[in-house]
Amino acid sequence: MNTPSKSTPSAVKPRIYFNEVATRDGFQIEPNFIATDTKIALVDALSACGYAKIEVTSFTSPKAIPMLRDAEEVMGRIQRVPGVEYTVLVPNLRGAERALESKADELNLVMSVSETHNLANLRMPRDKSFAALTEVIRVVDGRTPINVSLSCSFGCPMEGDVPLATLIAWAERFVALGVRGLTVCDTTGMAHPAQVAQVVDALQNRFPHTQLTLHFHNTRGMGLANVLASVQGGIVRFDGSLGGLGGCPYAPGASGNISSEDAIHMLDAMGYDTGMDLGALLTVARQMSHIVGHDVPGQVAKAGRITDLHPAP
Repeated sequence: MNTPSKSTPSAVKPRIYFNEVATRDGFQIEPNFIATDTKIALVDALSACGYAKIEVTSFTSPKAIPMLRDAEEVMGRIQRVPGVEYTVLVPNLRGAERALESKADELNLVMSVSETHNLANLRMPRDKSFAALTEVIRVVDGRTPINVSLSCSFGCPMEGDVPLATLIAWAERFVALGVRGLTVCDTTGMAHPAQVAQVVDALQNRFPHTQLTLHFHNTRGMGLANVLASVQGGIVRFDGSLGGLGGCPYAPGASGNISSEDAIHMLDAMGYDTGMDLGALLTVARQMSHIVGHDVPGQVAKAGRITDLHPAP
């Protein structure tokens, strides 16, 4: 449940919770397969850093996303830490069955609020996606918490603006089915802080008992500004991707997610309690370019924290 900032005493900043998505959202578009042992070691290292959730993998068809064809093995071999939820993306009923067998702590379902993007990404209209996901929710029947990620919530690279009323209408349909949470996704980095402030205010007023998470991309350099606008609006849960990895293969020009370590560093510097061990996280973040075989966008892992001082020349 999100607590609007207006009810928080001015001297007390709310606890902020981070979800790590690099091992799913970040890895899924990488061209070279990342070894199963490497994925497991990375999840285990991240588990010690203080995350609320880690999106470990996706139970999508291995033909669709070969990078994550080892989903069962990864879920079976990670060392689970109490207090961390190990969530997985589930595209359909078969994926949900595999996820339940792997004892995922949460199932993350996804569809787009943009018809054009949904057709490109999921190859079906929104109503058909909703019907398929409704069946997943019905079959799961409360055995495992369900989160729904709504893509292109702030704009579609093919349609343009997505009306706030459209986002709310789809959110209402899922909340009515009893899902625990909604992730509001800026899939292609089209959001700006003023828009974010309006959206988070409307969603919190409309869904005060739903776990709301914001998922930003830094495609146009506004990712951290949008995080700050969300926090100031009362949102306390965010997705991030270590090193800033990720991007949507069906969204032209979409670059990576916000960098987890950059966002956490910013909020820590401002006095927010993120519950994260930033030093441990930066140690892991500095391994990411080696893991994926190329440079990554994250900045703090390269420059160090603002408290990391240097000797005078």
